[in-house]
Amino acid sequence: MNVLTRPDPLLAAVAAPQQLSTALSSADTTIPVGSSPLGVALTPDGGRGYVANRASNTISVIDTATNTVTATITTGGGPFLTAVSPDGTRVYVTLFDDGTLGVIDTATNTLTATVAVGAAAVAVALSPDGARAYVTSQGTDTLSVVDTATNTVTATVTTGPMPVGVAVTPDGAHAYVCCVGDSSVSVIDTATNTVTGSFTAGDVPVIVAFSPDGTRAYVCNAGSNSVSVIDTATTTAIATIGVGTLPRFVAVSPDGTAVYTTDFTDNAVSVIDTATNTATGSIPVGNGPVCVAVTPAGNRLYVTDNADNAVSVIALTLVPSQGTTAGGTIVTIRGHDLAGATAVRFGDRLATILTNTATSVTVRTPAGQGTVPVTVTTPGGTGAFGTFFYRPTPLLTGITTAMGPVTGGGTAVITGANLSGTTSVRFGSRVATIQSVTDTAVTVAVPGAPSPGPVPVTVITPAGNANGLTFTYLFPPSLTAVSPDTGPTGGGTDVTITGANLATTQGVTFDNTPTAFVVISDHTVTAAAPPHPAGGINITVSTLGGSSQSTYTYLDGPAV
Repeated sequence: MNVLTRPDPLLAAVAAPQQLSTALSSADTTIPVGSSPLGVALTPDGGRGYVANRASNTISVIDTATNTVTATITTGGGPFLTAVSPDGTRVYVTLFDDGTLGVIDTATNTLTATVAVGAAAVAVALSPDGARAYVTSQGTDTLSVVDTATNTVTATVTTGPMPVGVAVTPDGAHAYVCCVGDSSVSVIDTATNTVTGSFTAGDVPVIVAFSPDGTRAYVCNAGSNSVSVIDTATTTAIATIGVGTLPRFVAVSPDGTAVYTTDFTDNAVSVIDTATNTATGSIPVGNGPVCVAVTPAGNRLYVTDNADNAVSVIALTLVPSQGTTAGGTIVTIRGHDLAGATAVRFGDRLATILTNTATSVTVRTPAGQGTVPVTVTTPGGTGAFGTFFYRPTPLLTGITTAMGPVTGGGTAVITGANLSGTTSVRFGSRVATIQSVTDTAVTVAVPGAPSPGPVPVTVITPAGNANGLTFTYLFPPSLTAVSPDTGPTGGGTDVTITGANLATTQGVTFDNTPTAFVVISDHTVTAAAPPHPAGGINITVSTLGGSSQSTYTYLDGPAV
């Protein structure tokens, strides 16, 4: 197999960082690392992070106490994704270009071994005891099982086509492998190293992660801009959650209450509430986010910003930290000693407490204005948890292009108020690519649709969703007859064109020469033939749904 003709979505995404827009990052800290960072993994104690820099063939070692790079390890081979052993003594990194798995000693920060696993090594996951590493190889459609004591491959399992992400269940009994070639997820029995089944999640499943108790798997679908929630007992999807554009990675919080996806095009991280299986907000990061890791305490995210050659560090004290002035935003506050919370205040106003554990409080915000402090009161006292920014509710007033072809294409300007900070725009279930955002207008590239018909237009902002507009996808036109289909070279013939889906005709040309036309009905258009030399030509009718052609022949008049 030629992997260059079947590119991995992670790799394809980072091939053109110049297409990315500038993002306003809400990062606590931005850490410069090597070129084109992809994978990031944290040690079990959360003290260090290891970042795979694909273009510079290095691993950056981050001290999470100071959020600085303390060492750079040369690996070669195009480092891709990383995993840290349960005891924190080793880091495993896939070397995509070499088709190997690199082994790094964390005590000396040196590459101590490489293990051949097959062409285009993409992802690596470890068994809970760290005795085995599971590595996907896109070039051979396989999963290699590596004995970490001897650094040897003990089994090779054929998976679905183009395997990318791999994860091992918390009990170590199974490994799930995302296969983008047929949008399936292979299920491997780790006792026998055999594929025991597969299931379909969404379009182009890239990465999978498990809940801490192993009852749920979360599959990040790059093709359908969604996360599939899988019941691992039945390997069936029980929910599909829409997230941002081109999600590249998924990670689960240590307490299992939240799931995070990196949305590559939106330059943001989507936050999913696992209790309700809904996306509750998004966090702006740097340009081209690819991978995300959650600290063991669940209080910070480390996100590789591929186009910025940096890692964003996001504090999760208050998520989201913005919402509508009308109130009603669901906010999760994370910290310690939060059990028995008796009051949560946004400024001087009480929020409604929805859930409460020792490490988190989830509330519904009250109405408010501006930037306000957030405090939590428990029997042990009152603590401050950052600030919350109230944004006015977004409103839509119009769209410049309200109809178009099912194939999509072209731009539309959505007008309204309070649109700054827009994170996503959807035409029905399809996500549009945002080109520019102001407080009164969002310009997008219109996405394609699965079928013709009207769909709602939704603009998603930190202050809530705005809707009320409709975009109508149209059937392309078809021409069935032209009458008459011949005429003199001098032009002037009134031609009747019949067919279907002609009501939105925008132009009629005879051999690319525009001419006057009249739309009679959805099935009939009349046009005046312009002058043209003798011979057969094409008549083209262009509508908002596309264009179609028929033929017409110019004839010379009689002569002596």
